[in-house]
Amino acid sequence: MGQQIWVLNIFILNLSEKLVARPFWNNGVAKLNCTSKFFGLLENLHYGIIGNCRSAALIQSDSSIDWCCLPEFDSSSVFAKILDHQAGGNFAIRSKSLIKTSQSYIDNTCILQTKLTCSDGVIEVIDFMPRYPRERGNEYHSPPEILRIVKKLQGTPTISVEYNPKLGYGSETTQTTVRGKHIRSVVEAKRFDTVFLYTNLEHELVLSANNFELDHDLFFLLTYNEKIVPPTLEYVNEKLKKTLSYWLDWCQKAPVFKHYNQTITRSALTLKLLSYDKTGAILAAPTTSIPESIGEERNWDYRYCWIRDASMVVQVISKLGHTRIVNRYLDFIIGLIPHKAEQLRIMYGINGEKVLTESTLDHLTGYLNSKPVRIGNAAYLQKQHDIYGILMDAIHIQVLKHPHDIPKHEELWSIVKNLVRFVVNHWHLPDKGIWEFRNNDLHFTFSKLFCWVALDRGISIATIFKKQRCIEEWTPIRDQIKEDILKKAWSEELQSFTQSYGCQHLDSSVLLMESHGFIDAKDPRFVKTVQAIEKHLLQDGLLYRYKNVDDFGTPKSSFTICTLWFISSLIKLGQIKKAKKLFDQVLSYGNHLGLFSEDIDFESKRLLGNFPQAYSHLALIEVALNFNALSNSIDD
Repeated sequence: MGQQIWVLNIFILNLSEKLVARPFWNNGVAKLNCTSKFFGLLENLHYGIIGNCRSAALIQSDSSIDWCCLPEFDSSSVFAKILDHQAGGNFAIRSKSLIKTSQSYIDNTCILQTKLTCSDGVIEVIDFMPRYPRERGNEYHSPPEILRIVKKLQGTPTISVEYNPKLGYGSETTQTTVRGKHIRSVVEAKRFDTVFLYTNLEHELVLSANNFELDHDLFFLLTYNEKIVPPTLEYVNEKLKKTLSYWLDWCQKAPVFKHYNQTITRSALTLKLLSYDKTGAILAAPTTSIPESIGEERNWDYRYCWIRDASMVVQVISKLGHTRIVNRYLDFIIGLIPHKAEQLRIMYGINGEKVLTESTLDHLTGYLNSKPVRIGNAAYLQKQHDIYGILMDAIHIQVLKHPHDIPKHEELWSIVKNLVRFVVNHWHLPDKGIWEFRNNDLHFTFSKLFCWVALDRGISIATIFKKQRCIEEWTPIRDQIKEDILKKAWSEELQSFTQSYGCQHLDSSVLLMESHGFIDAKDPRFVKTVQAIEKHLLQDGLLYRYKNVDDFGTPKSSFTICTLWFISSLIKLGQIKKAKKLFDQVLSYGNHLGLFSEDIDFESKRLLGNFPQAYSHLALIEVALNFNALSNSIDD
């Protein structure tokens, strides 16, 4: 159920920061947040996401499309108001008599409904991106387009259309004009690009933004490709029916859970939207430069496929029966490594690009004035040794689930040997770690842990494939890595495993030691580690990744997945009531649609970071599944 978002006519202009402040919402209740450095009311990420596994769009709770890249996830933006209210561009249905708005998904779908309640009537805006099976084969129709249907539900509402595309991240002037049966928007400067808008509304009303009385259903079809046959309202309604059927069928593949079923379903749908069906890549998030901390420089482009994030996604999503995502991702991995000697990178473009040069868009002010706005990601050059073990774990799960898929296993076995070969030669070297420190390389415990996982799962796969020589060669190295971790990552002073060898910093990532089989939940060292992390990293129910100063200072927000890792650890320690209380508290911080970004601000509890975030939603599913496995304990 969507929660009502009351529209407050409060706009506070902070002249020093040039920020228009807006109300902050939590669980449908308006809260005035005056604690920020901007001295104003801060907007939360009240967006829904629509998509079709080719691209996606973010739609504000007032109907405004504030972010969309076409034709693909990592293309330049058509709308980017989320990054600049003036230069970014948007597409909204407006009413001067607006009283309140509410927003919800049609159950078990990614079709978004936004209701605008006005003094003169009620309007519903239905948004989706088409996706449904083609008539032949296993392919899907997923064109680069957004479909909007505007309905009058009550009264005689007067509305206007705010259509303001800004192609190419708004870096050049976009010309929008009527061209026959459609409206064309074009940039012709550095890089030619166009989009086309089809509608049954008079084109002049779209371009002029003049008010008019809504007396019949309207449709808007925004597309990257010009249509051969102009669409009609009937055509759009047919696409809606087919897309609705697709999402309902997709959700039926997963079991229904007794506890947190709605959380599991919405998170699974969100992860599906972050999968790029053309290649099988899985995005970390569909946005760039939504900051981890307002006004700072922790702004990154997440429209790429991190091997770590994506491999964790397929591990979780496979538990729900969604095998296509898993198979497509493994095909993506197979295609990335054409030569046995080629080294796996930590991240790739969604079409397999290996160079992701980072640059800044200085003409954009950034989300709430948080600059710079980045495209590309310099982290692609980093060495992070944990990716080999996380990918190996995903391959291991697939081999266990499909023991008779010999052709696929032969391709995967070559990758397994390649991954193990790299780990054997490099596990003892320092790297950048999971948090991608941009300065010094260290012997991060998390990286060592997953080097151990790589050998451990490799040995298991070799056992399944009856490769005795590999088992004999790899087993001593696996045991050596474990001995090294237990000796060098443990701090007697802190009574905990630490962030890196020989340091005195705690790190939430070491909580994964137990869930990946490195250490038993009853082992005193794991119990004490959980206790130390709770004592030093937990703040008001949210967890720091770490507290030590990194390349950009001390983190000021909680990385959502870390809190969820902690909750899972509490479950493993048998602290069920405490874990459930914390989990329910975290769920309350999601937006009005149950969506989560990367981070949660410690003080205001507002969402921060790129949105929606795969990491957060895969961990939500994992925790919810852990609770369902202990159903009786929850009921008690």
